[in-house]
Amino acid sequence: MNATYQRYTRDQMAARVARDIPEGAYVNLGIGLPTLVANHLPKDREILLHSENGLLAMGPAPPAGAEDPDLINAGKQPVTLLPGGAYFHHADSFAMMRGGHLDFCVLGAFQVSARGDLANWHTGAPDAIPAVGGAMDLAIGAKRVYVMMEHLTKQGQSKIVERCTYPLTGIACVNRIFTDLAVLDVTPNGLCVIESVAGLAFDELQRLTGVPLTRER
Repeated sequence: MNATYQRYTRDQMAARVARDIPEGAYVNLGIGLPTLVANHLPKDREILLHSENGLLAMGPAPPAGAEDPDLINAGKQPVTLLPGGAYFHHADSFAMMRGGHLDFCVLGAFQVSARGDLANWHTGAPDAIPAVGGAMDLAIGAKRVYVMMEHLTKQGQSKIVERCTYPLTGIACVNRIFTDLAVLDVTPNGLCVIESVAGLAFDELQRLTGVPLTRER
């Protein structure tokens, strides 16, 4: 194992995702790791965050003690609302998602395949959530899908796989993968490494990932 590199922390991963969200984008942040992205969006860009429970122009988490129990995101975490923000019906929120009105969504994942298939809602565990929720609508409805996840499982297995073994959320829907080790694009020619953490050699990243990687689009 190469010991000369250091993995990104979760906040560093979130900040890296935030860098790739452009001015004027309408963005949905999935439950779990992706919610951290809201705290790292560049202050000089207008980025409108959408939540499927009926919020647009959602702001970062409030300071401790300033939480509003009626102002939460889809993961039931307290959030803020930026000036000009709006509330609306759950059905209208899903119509935005299904109608192609979101520029980006950022989702967590259990597995992503080499061709961009996404598995992020069920592992077969007996205490798993009972349904896919809004992830399927986001994966297909957003114009671009970013996945934010740790590169390896707790057992050291790659979450980037040749073929997903968990139930799929969407087929060939992922555009870019952000992990604690690297940023990879899903291309017609396979997975292309955009960057990796300092000190991590390409050959070591290839060994850890286990599916073919390239450095050219």
